This record gives sequence, C-alpha cells and structure tokens, in this order.
Amino acid sequence: MKVGNLFTDAASPLAGERFDILLRHKNLVVERIVSSAAIAAQDYVQTQDEWVLLVQGEAELLVAGESVSLKAGDHLFLPAGVPHSVVRTSPGALWLAVHLHPEAAPAG
Repeated sequence: MKVGNLFTDAASPLAGERFDILLRHKNLVVERIVSSAAIAAQDYVQTQDEWVLLVQGEAELLVAGESVSLKAGDHLFLPAGVPHSVVRTSPGALWLAVHLHPEAAPAG
C-alpha cells in the first residue's frame, strides 16, 4: 500500500497548469492540478464527467457561458459535453479533479 500526500511537490509552475494523475482505476481518474497566475484560458469539452474541488486559492471559470467564481473549499460538477474554461486563478491554486469516464480510462 502506497500513501501519497496532495501537498507534496505542489509548487506552482511559472506559467500554465500542471496535471498530476494520483489514481487511475477502471473508468475513474483522480488528478491534482496546480495552477499559476499566468494561465491562458483553454476551452474544454470533455467526453467524461468531472468533479472538481478547489483545495486552495481562488479561481474564475466560464461554464457553458456563465461565469463561476470559486474559493478554497468550493466544488463543482461538470457533466460530460459541457464547455468550460479556467479564466483566472490565484498563484498556487490547487485543485483535486475526479474524472468518471464512460468506459475504462485511457492509458497515459
């Protein structure tokens, strides 16, 4: 049994976001996302459902054309097919994302 810690090696990148897979099991993927303050909004329309928890920091998202502000402790469900993007984050914003794929999660 291997024990991990969400805060180990969680320094913010200089720009963009870093995605670290913490668990991949059948159709479930759990990842840690560490954001810098220097991000370029990227549009996502995913084939899987996603639940995100903002563990620390602040963020603003655009979800299906609606602005959503998050602070530490806030969580949000993003159903498959719903367009979303991260517009702004505070430096070192730390997320926990849970992806539920319709079939076994792809390798990679």
